[in-house]
Amino acid sequence: MTQSDREQLPALPDLHRHLDGSLRIETLQELAEPLGVTIPDELHFSPGMGLDAALGLFDVTLAVLQTPQAVERVAREISEDARAEGVTTLEIRYAPQQHHGAAMEEIVDASISGAQDRAGIILCGLYGDPPELFDRFLDIACTRPGVCAIDIAGGPHSGHDFRMDDYAPAFARARDLAIGRTVHAGEGRPPAEIRTAIEVLHAQRIGHGTTLLDDAEVTELVIEQEIVIEACPTSNWHTGAIAAVADHPLPRWLNLGIQACVNTDNTLFSQVNSSQEHRRALGIPGMTPAALRAAIACGHRAAFSR
Repeated sequence: MTQSDREQLPALPDLHRHLDGSLRIETLQELAEPLGVTIPDELHFSPGMGLDAALGLFDVTLAVLQTPQAVERVAREISEDARAEGVTTLEIRYAPQQHHGAAMEEIVDASISGAQDRAGIILCGLYGDPPELFDRFLDIACTRPGVCAIDIAGGPHSGHDFRMDDYAPAFARARDLAIGRTVHAGEGRPPAEIRTAIEVLHAQRIGHGTTLLDDAEVTELVIEQEIVIEACPTSNWHTGAIAAVADHPLPRWLNLGIQACVNTDNTLFSQVNSSQEHRRALGIPGMTPAALRAAIACGHRAAFSR
């Protein structure tokens, strides 16, 4: 990162960074070689590639992250990289059920150890996963303060056995246990997902939420309940949720009084760090330095990890 990347930016938050999308390329290469994992020439996200194609790239990184040792290393390096970017409030999320080299508890412990109290850990179920998986997450979180929240990631499909409503009991339990709740919703999909995430799953934060303004009632719900939107402009451009970074609704959100923060999502796949992402957000038409400062303050305030 150059000096200009950091110049005049305050301490930054990044609440939405995926462990398996934010490896150092050198680490990916080093872990892949002894396993015989082939790294494709086209490893990075590209504009308009679509969410399904983007999610497919995680197969490569997941292949080298099956052991506690690999998970611990990458969590440590993400924390180090974030600190070097000027991030002082960091949360790392991933789906531990996809790492099969040890019991889930060992995988989670490895991520906590790697983060070394410099990042909170968010455990992600994926759309379509069985609801009981989230109860296991909560059992783990109850004895591990390093786990600060649960999330539903990926995207829903008609062929899934479970719908958003099926996760309601587990998310209600998380609320009762004072464990954070965030949900990937409205990522280029109808804003009704956002309503369900808030009213049924008790979400406190929404990942992406690009279609929020398509429904005035959902917009008002977000404002009234002070829900925080985790904006990821570069990622949204890559997956096709928005046509260009300049089209991201972040400045309109902030102007309406919606609470939102800026996040990297996947530093490896999107080839962006937090400083660059905040500067990119500042370039969206309608954004001002004051609006960016408000988003930064929101990110620090909205962290589940303390």
